[in-house]
Amino acid sequence: MPLRVYNTLSGEKEVFQPVEPGQVGIYLCGPTVYKPAHIGHAVGPVVFDVIKRYLTFKGFKVTWVVNVTDVEDKLIAAAAEGKTTVSVLARNLEQKYVEALRALGVRSIDHLPRASEHIAEIIAHIQRLIERGAAYAVDGDVYFDVSKDKEYGKLTRRSREEQFAGTRDGLVHSRKRHPGDFALWKAAKPQEPAEVQFDSPWGRGRPGWHIECSAMAMRYLGKTFDIHGGGMDLKFPHHENEIAQAECDTGKPFARYWLHNGLTRFNTKKISKSDPEFEKVMSSLQLASLLAEHPAELLRFLILQSHYRSPIEFSDQALKSAGTGLDTFYRLLERIERATGHDPYMIDGQAVAAPGGASGAGAGLLQEVGGHEARFLEAMDDDFNTAGAIGALFEMAGSINRFLDAAQLKTRPNAPGNDLTLWATGSLLKLSRILGLFVEPPPKADLSDDAHTAQVLELLIEVRKMAREARQFTIADHIRARLAEIGFTLEDRQDGTGWRRS
Repeated sequence: MPLRVYNTLSGEKEVFQPVEPGQVGIYLCGPTVYKPAHIGHAVGPVVFDVIKRYLTFKGFKVTWVVNVTDVEDKLIAAAAEGKTTVSVLARNLEQKYVEALRALGVRSIDHLPRASEHIAEIIAHIQRLIERGAAYAVDGDVYFDVSKDKEYGKLTRRSREEQFAGTRDGLVHSRKRHPGDFALWKAAKPQEPAEVQFDSPWGRGRPGWHIECSAMAMRYLGKTFDIHGGGMDLKFPHHENEIAQAECDTGKPFARYWLHNGLTRFNTKKISKSDPEFEKVMSSLQLASLLAEHPAELLRFLILQSHYRSPIEFSDQALKSAGTGLDTFYRLLERIERATGHDPYMIDGQAVAAPGGASGAGAGLLQEVGGHEARFLEAMDDDFNTAGAIGALFEMAGSINRFLDAAQLKTRPNAPGNDLTLWATGSLLKLSRILGLFVEPPPKADLSDDAHTAQVLELLIEVRKMAREARQFTIADHIRARLAEIGFTLEDRQDGTGWRRS
């Protein structure tokens, strides 16, 4: 099955065909670093990290660019409010953002360009638009003339009236030729700091937001590249304006495929700046706060449980549900280690060959794992459907667990069936790591504050066993429930009862 992607530009799923065979260029709109990043700022990078991983798995050489907007009105205002400089604020927030992405497993970005370091490319871009009659200067400002782009609005398919609805009258109209014209260059204002004022043919000033992205995208990926991504909220006007600028400049298509990820919803409610609870909600959803409170893999798993074009439902219940699902895989990997004596995280799924001559449960496992892998790849080929892919992983985990039950593998490193178990585990991890999951084992709980914790738990397990043997099931269930309340899970296994930190 060929890879198909949903292209916002056409409104349809299309067979993916890169501009240059074997190579893929991706541009993702990154953050404006004027306030701490929240979970919504992580959705796009996590999604496109998976997209790059999968394209690489399929044999493509991928270049992925994520920009940093460090010259913008909000950043200037935030720096003034915080009594700091724009550059200090921007670098500090950028660093924290990158650290958060790395914690979430997003480590494959090839270029992270800053707008402030690409002023020359931006100015050259604007000059070419003026020369082509698509832009005009007014008292140090430069505007794009939307009437010169006959296809303006093709991404969102908005009418002229919808495009310019809500445009303010007064001073804005006195400087623009048309209500929908937008700024490419803004003349410096007396109160603005010198560090955001740059020399240009139109006087000191700074670039508009939209021109920054089209200039940096073409700088790193060329006049026409493969995939442009971003949140649904960027389709208009940001991405519409990027297309207009780039294509009126070069006369060529800008990006071949436009992929937009869904927005974050808190308790099924879209996060909106007009919401009275906005600041409170955003503070609780800051990446630094969430990563301090929850495992990074849990947050990544939660994001990938939904199709990337769907809204991300973020709530305590969603986190709990994702944790339960993630725990299914953790328990399986721990069981595999006990049964085989091998650390499953060290298994190279690409190097472990399927054993031959299997029969019975072993033959069934070979067939089932092959089917689950096919469904995983089919889901990913269908517009990077990570939700469907994770579903296939759950099915594969179930098959491995059933095989372990049938083979009655306990703690026998050289037992028959271990080779099949290790092969199936390799297949599970090979696919999981396309999603950036189970790359490393989860951090172990720190029990150093109580050196006798393990001994106490083993004693409680022994007491529970005695209670069950005496048919005192109420006492046994109470021990299990109370331990769960304080964060310890008891697992009744074929080789006895074990415990783990929840």
